[in-house]
Amino acid sequence: MIRLLILDVDGCLTEGKIIYSSEGAELKNFNVKDGFAIKEWLKMGHHAAIITGRDSAIVAHRAKELGIEHLYQGVKDKRSVAMQLCAKLGVDAGEVAAIGDDLNDYRLLQWAAQAYTPRDGSEYIRAFAEVLERCGGDACVREMIEKVIRTNGEEEKFLSQWI
Repeated sequence: MIRLLILDVDGCLTEGKIIYSSEGAELKNFNVKDGFAIKEWLKMGHHAAIITGRDSAIVAHRAKELGIEHLYQGVKDKRSVAMQLCAKLGVDAGEVAAIGDDLNDYRLLQWAAQAYTPRDGSEYIRAFAEVLERCGGDACVREMIEKVIRTNGEEEKFLSQWI
């Protein structure tokens, strides 16, 4: 059973574009459907982490808004950070699903029990990860979470919160 989701930001939670205002402020566009699914995943008693290669106050704000306690920014070796987090949480690699879209996610995704990538992920990642129907920033994280919930056999638990 998957107990921990590891999420990349640029290209997964966002469409991968970095927009700057005329004042130099960085802007990111998050999909509310991803946020909804992440919050429900956490309500089900599971863990979620963001591990990203860039540093952004916007990402810290989004993580806090969603209730994601495990936020790691400016990370070069995502797999190493994920392994340390698993040790801290008492989760093994067989209980981890991760999503990433580019080469800096490669080692993490090969290590995770379930690896996902958006439809527009790198061809090197698409070669071994489950390719989602949606592109980065277009609720691909929601799609991944729904697949994980079904694989976990928790669909009824997930839906019972609303139906």
